Amino acid sequence: MRREGEVVLIYYQDQPGIFARIESIEPDIKKDWYHVTLLLLTLPTQPITWILRESYIDGAPFTMGGRPMRLEEVKRVLPEKSSSNGDGDKGPHKVGKVIPFKKL
Repeated sequence: MRREGEVVLIYYQDQPGIFARIESIEPDIKKDWYHVTLLLLTLPTQPITWILRESYIDGAPFTMGGRPMRLEEVKRVLPEKSSSNGDGDKGPHKVGKVIPFKKL
């Protein structure tokens, strides 16, 4: 099951709609249902709470008001380690040299 702090992409009618961060997942009074509080990453941010089954939190499609929805995990992208190939390319994945300022 997804965890608090994870970022998900909310699909609305089979189209990517908005990113959200999972703020909390708390059990509902009904067995196998959860109150999922999401922080919609809009300007301004907006918190919402949905009551979902565990499978819906994990990405299974569901409907709200007859409209298809689903949550998709957003994979974390880690920066690649730079390897010097000697061509002098200063592309976005290259690390530059830090030159400290010296007092005169």
